[in-house]
Amino acid sequence: MKDLDKKTRFEELKLEFEGGVVGKQKKERSVRRIAMDFLARREHSEQELLKKLKARADDADEVQAVLQKLKSEGLQSDERFTEAYVHHRVNAGIGPLKIRYELRQKGIDEALADAILEPMAEQWESMMRAQRERKYGSAIPADYGARMKQARFLQNRGFSPESVMRLFR
Repeated sequence: MKDLDKKTRFEELKLEFEGGVVGKQKKERSVRRIAMDFLARREHSEQELLKKLKARADDADEVQAVLQKLKSEGLQSDERFTEAYVHHRVNAGIGPLKIRYELRQKGIDEALADAILEPMAEQWESMMRAQRERKYGSAIPADYGARMKQARFLQNRGFSPESVMRLFR
């Protein structure tokens, strides 16, 4: 009985897609379903979701409509995405400059990024120190070359050159 049900369902789906039975409302639901699948896995910025949906859907207007509906329902939020992303990157030991750059790449407004990163301003110094100690130990080297190697490491992690140089004084 189960095999017959599976076979029947398969035939129905095959007819839907081959015969063009999929109507506009069904198609819109499928774009929405794709978007919901992405959002169920993790938060996405509007730009990220738009890019992913455009790659999978034919009609750009439909994608925009689905995105606006998701935003109005509170299912997609750039604020929520930014908070989650910043939390994730801070836990990975990434500094504010790199986080800002990555958020800009993901289409997040500079003001929103500042609003999320600003309360952490006092934490960056201790976080930078912890990253350096985790990789190189607690002793600051006397050798100029070793200091510059550590400084490059911290700058590549997204800490400002000024704060890095303050650490080595």
